Amino acid sequence: MSTTPVTASLIDLAAQGQLPLHQHMDHTTIAWIVENRPGLPPTPQRTLRPTSQSLVKRAGIPTAWMADPRLYKSIHGVRHAMRTAALAAVLAEANGLDDTDASTAIVAAAIHDCQRRHDKDDQGHGDRAAIWLAANADTVWGHFGITAAPRQIVQAATAIRLHDVPYTAFTADNRSDHARAEHIVDLVKAADALDRYRLPKLKWWPDARHVRQPAFDQFRSLAFDLVVISEKAQLAGAGSPEAVRFALAEKGLV
Repeated sequence: MSTTPVTASLIDLAAQGQLPLHQHMDHTTIAWIVENRPGLPPTPQRTLRPTSQSLVKRAGIPTAWMADPRLYKSIHGVRHAMRTAALAAVLAEANGLDDTDASTAIVAAAIHDCQRRHDKDDQGHGDRAAIWLAANADTVWGHFGITAAPRQIVQAATAIRLHDVPYTAFTADNRSDHARAEHIVDLVKAADALDRYRLPKLKWWPDARHVRQPAFDQFRSLAFDLVVISEKAQLAGAGSPEAVRFALAEKGLV
């Protein structure tokens, strides 16, 4: 029988190998994250173009889109989704993507974890989310106030399906799919990886060796700050979408 108190912090639970299925940020863990800030050069001030700003502001997806509503406020919930969408927007602009490709990446980033069943190593959640997106494409793009062409739906679903598959584990089919949507897949995987500063072990934090995005290191500082500002705001009582929008405004993105 476990003697770990239910109020134990995520860092304590991670150290003991006892992280629960549903994981929520706590004051001790966010303080530990702040204390362990890496030596990161500041990210140059950047304001997203109007189209991307509009999409990022809408990235707070409805609770009903989650496979398990208990994950809405968890470490893989809406705050993670919104930060990933914002980082996808920043990376899209850094890579010179046009509005169409940028919107595809932002939507995919916002949806990528919606079909998770828990906060641990939920294998297959990318596959499930890709299928869910394809079945609900009109609803999803309508939520963002835009209309998608079939090609965008396929590219977004491909990025979602592959986001949790390491490049080293790609099958022949994965490599074929990746080749057809490479710029979207690589960008979404990198944006997802940049938001790993929220996780309660240093070895789980962002690692450029696992992504294929030249601009990755350039936005580490921004990613760290978005985690800290939004998680502190949520712990102080802000709603999850409001907490992330506050962080985005603080960093001058919107």
